[in-house]
Amino acid sequence: MKVLFATPEAAPLVKTGGLGDVSGALPAALRREGIDVRLLMPGFPSVLAYAAGRSEVVAELDLPPFPRATLLATTMPDGVPLYVLACDPLFDRPGGPYLQPAGGDWPDNDIRFALLSRAAATLSHETSPLEWRPDVLHCNDWQTGLAPTYLDVLGGVRARTVLTIHNLAYQGLCPPEVLPRLGLPWDVYRMDGVEYHGHVSFLKGGLQMADRITTVSPGYAREIQHEPLGFGLQGLLSWRARDLVGILNGIDTTIWDPANDPLIPRRYRADTLPRKDDNRAALREYFALDATPKVPVVGIVSRLVPQKGFDLLLGCADEAMALGMQLAVLGSGDVATETAFRARESRYPGSVGVRTGFDERLSHLVEAGADLFLMPSRFEPCGLNQMYSQRYGTPVVARATGGLADSIVDATPETVAAGTGTGFMFADATPEALLAALERAVAAFADRRAWRRIQRAGMARDFSWDAAARTYAALYDSVVTSG
Repeated sequence: MKVLFATPEAAPLVKTGGLGDVSGALPAALRREGIDVRLLMPGFPSVLAYAAGRSEVVAELDLPPFPRATLLATTMPDGVPLYVLACDPLFDRPGGPYLQPAGGDWPDNDIRFALLSRAAATLSHETSPLEWRPDVLHCNDWQTGLAPTYLDVLGGVRARTVLTIHNLAYQGLCPPEVLPRLGLPWDVYRMDGVEYHGHVSFLKGGLQMADRITTVSPGYAREIQHEPLGFGLQGLLSWRARDLVGILNGIDTTIWDPANDPLIPRRYRADTLPRKDDNRAALREYFALDATPKVPVVGIVSRLVPQKGFDLLLGCADEAMALGMQLAVLGSGDVATETAFRARESRYPGSVGVRTGFDERLSHLVEAGADLFLMPSRFEPCGLNQMYSQRYGTPVVARATGGLADSIVDATPETVAAGTGTGFMFADATPEALLAALERAVAAFADRRAWRRIQRAGMARDFSWDAAARTYAALYDSVVTSG
């Protein structure tokens, strides 16, 4: 089985969130299953710097009306083959993959990622300049969502297509007058094509045309077929329910392993959990938190955006701090949310510490040093930090939505006694519901025997990519044989 995995980002070369983690880990797991997976991603500056001196030109792509592009072949650091779509006018820029250095989307993101989609379609079509031809084109999110539409327009012999939704909230909308600049005919601008309430939607085009649709957890697959998490596409997704499957993401268990993590001060296992205390001490020192042994440290590593639900915490912050806890926050995003956390840091010196931005080493320290990890998301397609946290013996306080509900077992008296409870869940997106979950968590922290059972239950969970890779392999097989 040959699969072209088209993605705008893949760790460690480019990463802005969970998509980068998935694209960096899933292809390697698929290759362990015997699948010939090759990545396709844009030639962003970090990718070109990595490829310099270790790549070769394998094709020149002349795809009007887009600028001419060059296809480079190299391998990811883990050995997965990588095709780099080099087009300097569109991709070799300062700033992030999607945002300008001063903030705000690049105004030509539609052209940039239409080229990525068009190139993916070309490499998956009988007219590909490469001898290697995929059986399946696996697209990811709106940035590659137009590829199935391009293949439909091209006709002829082509690969079968799978589209994975990592976050339905981002749909790739642009005005219809750009269609000629995307190299698409006007007849794709229809209700059963790319048209979406007077706009062109890259993602809707993919949802209409892909042979199979996946998303990143079973719970999220159910949620997006209804309001409000369908974001206007619930009718289409419900109509395509037979072709839609939720496959829970995994994590890279070699990078996220407290027994071998080079980024934390003290390594530990489930049978050496007292060593975790040294990481807590280091975390407290970094965030200027008081050394108070019997007070749990609650960690946050997140984008500070409305989706993540931190307004719920801010809405009960005084009551939460009165429970007897400390807060270590690493994240950035919404200015108002950042400012509100800074205000709590000033109000509770020694009990609240905030660091804005992202730091990979510090994110590992938060996972290893915190006693609890907080994820009050309004919606969460899958989430990865709850898996990291459980693996690090750091029970999670989380809202029961999407992949959080699929990957955390609520620590009730019954599940704790059975050795299966791994976190503290709440249902309603309200400060009161979050506060009740925090009360349960702080009370459980005081019961050391029960707490150790919860920690060890989380550390025993298997969140590796192997199970997900087997499910994807079966999906590829079914989509090819059904075609």
